[in-house]
Amino acid sequence: MSRPTRDEGPRRIGASLDSLSRTMGLGGSVGLGRLFSGWEQIVGAAMADHVRPVRIDEQVLVVSVDHPAWATQVSLLGDDLLDRVAAVAAIRRPGRLEVRVRR
Repeated sequence: MSRPTRDEGPRRIGASLDSLSRTMGLGGSVGLGRLFSGWEQIVGAAMADHVRPVRIDEQVLVVSVDHPAWATQVSLLGDDLLDRVAAVAAIRRPGRLEVRVRR
């Protein structure tokens, strides 16, 4: 029985990101780009000044906040925020939100 060969050749970064983000349920690199570039549209200008997306996969959206009060606010908006992320970025809705306070 032969083993599959592994292609270790160079790949274009865009193709790699697209493949990875599709695997993670993010609708390709376009969906990932919409999340990060459209963050202000998703959360509004006031919140975008204090809250930033850090990473996402199909299970968790991790955001960073600049003050514990914003952590409380974002946590209270959790489900609504995840619904909005999915709708505006046109990606699969993450299962949960994780909030981290920047130091």
